Parts: sequence; C-alpha cells; structure tokens
Amino acid sequence: MELHAENENKVLIKPPISSIGIIGWIKENLFSSLFNAILTIIIVGILWFSVLPFLKWALIDSSWLPDSNCRETGGACWSIISSNYKIILFGFYPQDILWRPVTAIFLLVSLLFISRNRNYWNAFLGYSWLISLVVMGLLLKGGLFGLEPVDIEKWGGIILTLLLSVFGLTAAYPLGIFLALGRQSKMPVIKTFCIFYIELIRGVPLISLLFMSSVVFPLFLPEGVSINGILRAQVAIILFTAAYIAEVVRGGLQGMNKGQFEAADSIGLNYIQTMRLIILPQALKIVIPPSVSVLISAFKDTSLVVIIGLYDLLKTTQTTLSEPKWMGFSAEAYIFIALIYFVCCFFMSTYSRKLEDELNTDLE
Repeated sequence: MELHAENENKVLIKPPISSIGIIGWIKENLFSSLFNAILTIIIVGILWFSVLPFLKWALIDSSWLPDSNCRETGGACWSIISSNYKIILFGFYPQDILWRPVTAIFLLVSLLFISRNRNYWNAFLGYSWLISLVVMGLLLKGGLFGLEPVDIEKWGGIILTLLLSVFGLTAAYPLGIFLALGRQSKMPVIKTFCIFYIELIRGVPLISLLFMSSVVFPLFLPEGVSINGILRAQVAIILFTAAYIAEVVRGGLQGMNKGQFEAADSIGLNYIQTMRLIILPQALKIVIPPSVSVLISAFKDTSLVVIIGLYDLLKTTQTTLSEPKWMGFSAEAYIFIALIYFVCCFFMSTYSRKLEDELNTDLE
C-alpha cells in the first residue's frame, strides 16, 4: 500500500507536457518574457530576410559546373572556382606536374596534423620534419633525380601562402623569445638594441617593410647579386612578427613571481639554465592565447605580399577575376579564399585551446 501511494505521488508531481521537450525549451529560452519574445521575433525576421535569400543565391540558383554560363542564372557562379582552381591554388606552376605541389602540401599538412599531439614530440618527429622539408623543396624546385626544374617565380597560390606563413611563423617565434629575453637583459648594449628594434618594427606597418624588402633592399646589394623576392618577403614577415611575439613573451616573463628566480639561484642554476628549465616553460604557457592571436594575425597578413607582385592565394584569385569572362563574380572567388583562410585560422585556434588544456593553463 505504501509503495502504491509513493507511485501516485510521483505521478502527481510530473511536469506538464508543455514544459518539456522542444516546446518547453522554446518557451523557457526564447519566450520567457516580453523582452525575450520581441528579441526572438526580430532575430527570426532578420534571418528570414537575409539567410534564406543567401542560401537561395549560394545553393539553389547557383552554377557549379566548369565553363557554365553564369550570366543566365541569378545565383552564385561557383563555376569560377571549378574552372580556375588550378590557377587559384597553384598559380603558374606547370599544369602537367601539379602532383608535385599537391604531394608537398600533403606532406606539410600531415606533419602539422601529427605535431598536434604532444605524445609525438620526440627526436623522430624532428628528423621527420627535416627530411620532409628537403623532400618538399626538391619536389617544388626540381632539378634532381629526373625532376623537371621549376623557377621559383612560378610558385604561387596556396603553395606560396603556406610557405610564407608556416616558415615565417616558425622562425618568428624563437626570434621573438630571444628579443624578449634581450629586452629584459641587464646588459645595456643588448637591451638597448632589442628595445630599439622592437619599437621601430612595431611603429611601422608591414606594408612598409615589404616595400623596403622589395624595392630598397636590392639597392644595397653588390652588383650582380640578387635575392629572390619570395625570400625577401619571407624575411620581412619574420622580422615583423618577431617584434610582436617579443612583447607578448615579455608580458609572460614580467608575470613570473620573483620567487621562481630566487629558487633557481638557491639550487645553483645559471641564467641559461634558469630560463630554459624554469622561467620560459611557465611564461610561454601563460602567453599561449595572445601568442596565437599574433600568429593568426600574421598568417592573414601574408596576403599583403600581393602589393609587391607575389602571386599568393589572393593574387592568383585577382588574376582570375581580371579575365572578362569572370568579371562580376568576385564575391564567389573571395568567399572561396576566405573559407581557406578561415579553416587555417580555425585549426590554429583549436590547437591552442587543446594545448592550453593539456598544459593546464586555465586559471580554474
């Protein structure tokens, strides 16, 4: 009898059907008050009059097949991508040997993906990077083992963007650490030089450095000596990014407790050992979020090399749009390259959050 009474009580306290499920969630979260109801109606109206027409333009009325007559349809002309993806992604690299840059990109992306896992951070991975870099350079440049040589000026598209960004960011980060340590140094000459360099570079836009590397720098080279424009742009990006990384790392160094330095002195560690074993590992963990923000900005800024005539992803897209057949369809082309940049930046952001979780850098 008592059990039967308990069951009856449980039945009586069940919530009404309208307060559970989808209807209940909508009432509780979207129409819980007059203000929320008005706000929900406004947002739904905005989505109705903006998102639906966009989807109709981008998907329903769009053209996808190569060489389609996009002007007869009122939708998006994705044919510009399917007809010109080789030029957009690979620039003027010879069409009959595109397997070489594709293989190089596959190697690079694979190594980046594997390197996300800290369990693989060992000597074997380091050697794999070195060997793969040699293989990628050989594939792109050619000239050995029967591979047709390809002039570096023909490199473009996604190849050039990845080269400038991956190698630029990889070289800029350690240089920025050294600059930060130099600015914290007690040696007047080193400290003055680092302060002057950081403030000078941070006081000018990247465009000015790219122009100097492209136009001014060759004037100081001996007669008959020339340096490739891609290499000059790469150096400019490295020097520019390193100055910002230096200030981020310096913030992490200043945030370290003095007790850490005193503890290192008490066990007899010298300056290099203190920084390498105690201070830098903690400081770099603290500054992971701002460091990734700087690196993402630097990755997007590589598109500025278009102003000095390098055919990166943006320049090859503009080259395609200069053809009369594709004039008026720039929105589709820029959406395509925007998605590429977004995927790369999202990868960097996701990895930074994963690294923060693994290193327990959250304040909680």
